[in-house]
Amino acid sequence: MPAARRPLALAAAVATAVALGATALATTVASTAAAAEVPLSGYELTWGIKQSYRTYVTGMAAGTFTPADGAAQAADNGAFTFTEGTGTYDSTAHTLALGFKGGLKIASTLHGFELTLSDVKFDSKAAKITADVTKSGTTQDDVPLADVTVTRAMTEMATKLTAEAATVFGSAGYSGAAGDPLTVVQKTPESTSPSASTSPSTSNSPSLSPTPSASTSASPSPSQSASESASPSASPSDTATAAPVSGDITDGTLDWGVKQSFRTYVVDGVAKGAITTAEGATQAAGNGVFTFVDGTGTYDTDAETLDAAFAGTVNFKGHEANGSYGLDLTLSDLRATIDNGTGELTADVESLGEKSDDVVLADLTTDTADLAAVNDVITLSDVTAKLTAAGAKAFGDFYETGAELDPVDLAVAVTEDAQLPGGDGGSDSTGGSSGTGSTGTTGGSGTTGSTTGGTGSTTDGVTGGLANTGAGVPVGALGTAAAVTMAAGAGVVVAVRRRRTDA
Repeated sequence: MPAARRPLALAAAVATAVALGATALATTVASTAAAAEVPLSGYELTWGIKQSYRTYVTGMAAGTFTPADGAAQAADNGAFTFTEGTGTYDSTAHTLALGFKGGLKIASTLHGFELTLSDVKFDSKAAKITADVTKSGTTQDDVPLADVTVTRAMTEMATKLTAEAATVFGSAGYSGAAGDPLTVVQKTPESTSPSASTSPSTSNSPSLSPTPSASTSASPSPSQSASESASPSASPSDTATAAPVSGDITDGTLDWGVKQSFRTYVVDGVAKGAITTAEGATQAAGNGVFTFVDGTGTYDTDAETLDAAFAGTVNFKGHEANGSYGLDLTLSDLRATIDNGTGELTADVESLGEKSDDVVLADLTTDTADLAAVNDVITLSDVTAKLTAAGAKAFGDFYETGAELDPVDLAVAVTEDAQLPGGDGGSDSTGGSSGTGSTGTTGGSGTTGSTTGGTGSTTDGVTGGLANTGAGVPVGALGTAAAVTMAAGAGVVVAVRRRRTDA
């Protein structure tokens, strides 16, 4: 064909293709758009603003927190939860935006303030928490309250209060200060059937965890990529059956905050002290819970028994006078034993220079007596812990025997290659120390930690996007339906690219 006629022929071919394939093209565009923005619903946001602020409101200010319209506050003046979150997930940018139901009234007649927070929102792209704030009869919309260090799991994310938050909560010192950790989770799983019917290639992969590297690789077909991605996600029952029935624990983490009111008393209360972790233990941001690492011990899923010891120490120090301390308490060598749903939490206790080994601090009760290894990891969450008589003595009779302590979470690996939640469980492999002090200043970063208000462990290097490299999707947070929908969209993109290559 002469060169001069090629443009005309090409134009004719394009026109014919458009005429014949308009319906298919519209379907492809619609599918791609659906993959870019996935609707989300059924989420909850939990954030305590700042623990010292809650202590001030209910303590010195003799004030109250009053949740409304679906919001709630945890026991013991705990964090606030906002519900029925809805929004969208951008599968291209790996970001989400959610708005939540519920309001929170904060008032003190003694100190003369009253304000209400409502329409709380979380935007991972902006990495911020915002809320509508009503004060003195005037409402200001979408006030940025905190910057968020976004992580893929969206749990225990570090926050930093903004200058606007300092104005809202009436303390200039809050500007730039560490806030309480933020958690965003899906509480109402979405049905998988609408997403599954989007593409035949993904209809049999409800637990698919797609990543861009899987969806754009040079695999023979989109359906093959989907099936290969889905194959590692065995059901819990299959994985539990495949795991050894009994044996040695190869690794593990234990999360425990001792008791929230005690941490507040030490750091923000009359003790005017500090909390320091060492030997691998870490503390979550905002004077949060402690993580103990390097679990060892034994387990037997048939007998429903577990005996796990963990590395790391935590020291509580306060009531300083002339260089000496009235409170100097160190817990180390924590051990959890479980036998058919009940057990004990023990630790070596050193108080004012006197040490006692293997003190039974708490009686433990699990939600279920069954122990099962899923993906070669035994996980126990929200284990009830109640103070024993020996534990009460260890804390100087600060609390009565039987007082409920913070719940215990633990995860132990039963094979060498098992992956604990969060990769390394948030441990500090260098054994550096970290801590929280009464000054509330931000501590040092990196592996050496701090003893003056450290803000917790690193957060996967994610700043805004839920996957900083674009190579991950927070499937656990987004739910199965969203994952399947994104997989379907990925298949459309691959198909379009192939058509371009073939042309």
